[in-house]
Amino acid sequence: MFDYAQAAVEGALAAGAEYADARVVVAKEQGIEVENQNVDDVGVSESAGIGVRALIGSSWGFYATADLTDKAARNAGTTAAAIAAASSVVAGPHMPLQDVPVVTDSYETPHEEDPFSVALSEKVDLLVGVTKIMQDVPGVLIATASLRFFDTNKWFVSSQGHRIHQHIVESGGGYDATAVSDAESQRRSYPQSFGQYETGGYEKIRKWNYAENAQRIAEEAVQLLDADQCPEGEKQLILEGSQLGLQIHESVGHAIELDRILGWEAAFAGTSHLELEKLGTHKYGSELMNITADATLPGALGSFGYDDEGTPAQRVDIVTEGTWVGVLSGRDSSAVAGLPPGGMVRGDGFNRLPMVRMTNVGLLAGDSSLAEIIADTKDGIYMSTNRSWSIDDKRLNFQFGTEIGWEVKDGKLGKMVRNPTYTGITPKFWGTLDRLAGGDEWVHWGTPNCGKGQPMQVGHTGHSAAPARFSNVRVGVTG
Repeated sequence: MFDYAQAAVEGALAAGAEYADARVVVAKEQGIEVENQNVDDVGVSESAGIGVRALIGSSWGFYATADLTDKAARNAGTTAAAIAAASSVVAGPHMPLQDVPVVTDSYETPHEEDPFSVALSEKVDLLVGVTKIMQDVPGVLIATASLRFFDTNKWFVSSQGHRIHQHIVESGGGYDATAVSDAESQRRSYPQSFGQYETGGYEKIRKWNYAENAQRIAEEAVQLLDADQCPEGEKQLILEGSQLGLQIHESVGHAIELDRILGWEAAFAGTSHLELEKLGTHKYGSELMNITADATLPGALGSFGYDDEGTPAQRVDIVTEGTWVGVLSGRDSSAVAGLPPGGMVRGDGFNRLPMVRMTNVGLLAGDSSLAEIIADTKDGIYMSTNRSWSIDDKRLNFQFGTEIGWEVKDGKLGKMVRNPTYTGITPKFWGTLDRLAGGDEWVHWGTPNCGKGQPMQVGHTGHSAAPARFSNVRVGVTG
């Protein structure tokens, strides 16, 4: 595989590229879906191919092929260089690349159980079992469960001398119960609404104790049918960890992507409200807000050894005590901005141009606990598990809905409420962060469905978070 990548790079250089790199990617995915104890789908997909980038002047060219032969690889490099040359006709400033270590290395995701070696019958029995538990709760109409596993090998070669092999293993899944009455339907999910995904093997599924939580999830879905509507007004808001993870993803993660800040990327999810000249001074939130982008966290979904430019995985400070101090970047964008390269460039398979993507963008833990936060809350709402989200293309004005909520009165968790929502403006909202749970409740939540770019690429990202409280947040918004 290294030989194919090397041939592609040589083809690009011979055609005039100033720099070139190539990735051979062999990827396998297994998916299992069960509804109401019936297996809806079992599938395994595989792909293999090579993608080549070539840089000429100010312009990148990219070309990919599924033909893994020496001739096809060289032709791919030649074509990538031709695309770069055509693009460079529209002159721009020369595109520099920040220096990174040139290495020959390998990396493999730490894992205990190869998920593809676990018997299909065991996986299906697990999912059928949890849907039966949920169906046995009166009022539940639909019970679904799923598992997905990814096994990806990458061989990376650059014209500067990189030769890196990576083997990335990812596992995840989840389930949900939908309860229906004459006038209402409600859904509860576990471990979170998108399923929980991590780097690692089948041991990542076992640790979430699917069967032990299924009855509670189903009962909560039924209870929501008769729960009161979430009250409207300004209240203290406590967010459970997975919902806070999505809040980080949408109002921080996308906003700090340097290609958006520079105006290079605006598709699908817009640009950013951040201005590069305010890096180091802009107040993003309260002093409790400490955000990092850390691709080295064991088990987190955005972890790897090297990004798709050969930059080592690393931890980058993003927000420190409420002040914006860092970005998500690649070798080209960081050079333009005069910043160190962050190692945050990845592509969705061999046939997509790598772009700036989130790694593990997380909020560092505090020194409290959910129980202590609730005990310290006079008039609030505790919301859990995302149901809906909306945010503008500058990543400023947002509204989120969760599957379930509870009133908090005078330090005690009160009655359940349905259809809870909250809304805010990013820096104002984060400025009200006033309590934060500690490391015992800090979880690397995984988001397996982050969309960006045209054609759209799906990224796997992580968001470490523990429960947190925000003051004076508008909740119960219905329009």
